[in-house]
Amino acid sequence: MSAGPDITREASRLDALYRAKARAEIDAAEALAHTSQPVRCQGDELADVLLVKGEPGAADLAEGIALAGEDGVAAGKALDALGAPAQRFALCTRLPEVADDVRLERLALIVETVDPRIVIALDPLAARDIADACEIEPLAPGVLSSWRGRSILAVDGLEASLSDETLKRRVWAQLKTLAALTDLVT
Repeated sequence: MSAGPDITREASRLDALYRAKARAEIDAAEALAHTSQPVRCQGDELADVLLVKGEPGAADLAEGIALAGEDGVAAGKALDALGAPAQRFALCTRLPEVADDVRLERLALIVETVDPRIVIALDPLAARDIADACEIEPLAPGVLSSWRGRSILAVDGLEASLSDETLKRRVWAQLKTLAALTDLVT
């Protein structure tokens, strides 16, 4: 007699339950940002990596989702090269017509809901927003920080680095500090 199928079925049931709960909480956080130009979060609700971008770019606004442009592709390639977990979630913090307190509450709720192991601020605005939402000291680019069991890293500007070779090398060096996490590859 084997308990294998029952355990697998129960694991699937619990995964679906947690994902539905997380999706409902993310939707509630998104509803806080009543805006005429929504840029929704995207990705795995229970991601290991949370990518946070400040201002949405043209592709984000056109597609209505975070990291819809070349910066999303670049972030994925960089994280893949570093062996980072494939379960990722992305959001933009600076949505049009959204008050600062609402923006920060939305971000804090999403960080807590997704509960990632790694949070990456992809630009200085995102770094400021993470620090404000989590009520922590300002984040220094390229320096790993920790908050409530999460590793947090800020970089100088992933999207801007796509058109600036010097900045691209600096952002890549900053992202490589993630290699210091002994459990990066899962």
